[in-house]
Amino acid sequence: MNELTHVREHIFEALNDLDDASLRRQVLPSGWTCLGLVSHLSLDVERFWFQAVIAGEEAAIADILGSSSNAWEVSDNESAEAVLERYRRNIDRSDLITSNLSLDAAPSWWPESRFGSWRLGSDREIVLHVIAETATHAGHLDAARESIDGKLHLVLTV
Repeated sequence: MNELTHVREHIFEALNDLDDASLRRQVLPSGWTCLGLVSHLSLDVERFWFQAVIAGEEAAIADILGSSSNAWEVSDNESAEAVLERYRRNIDRSDLITSNLSLDAAPSWWPESRFGSWRLGSDREIVLHVIAETATHAGHLDAARESIDGKLHLVLTV
């Protein structure tokens, strides 16, 4: 899980020192914001894949099935710190779930109606999917950050 930890840290690094207005700034014509992306990672990635699909937690499944909201949309009433803290809590919950995970096991729950015939058959495939999705979004945040204030995320090579 080291790579997943690394890309999650990259998410927080990309957002470091951005003020509330910058976190809520629409950086794409679709209305995409940095804070909305973090909300998506928290709810649609960490909670969905680890708590609902891998662990089969009833509360997470009920939230997912019962929600008509868009995780990318963050209310003006919700503070940026609350969104970031929710992401941290969902990461902690995911880490707890994966601490004793058998990667060859089948997921505990699968949302049959959500993906059509597409399916991930093992917890290993789900973890790899989450790493890829989180890393992709880390790159999106790097581009957004550069457009917001010119800050570049430097990667040191050996």
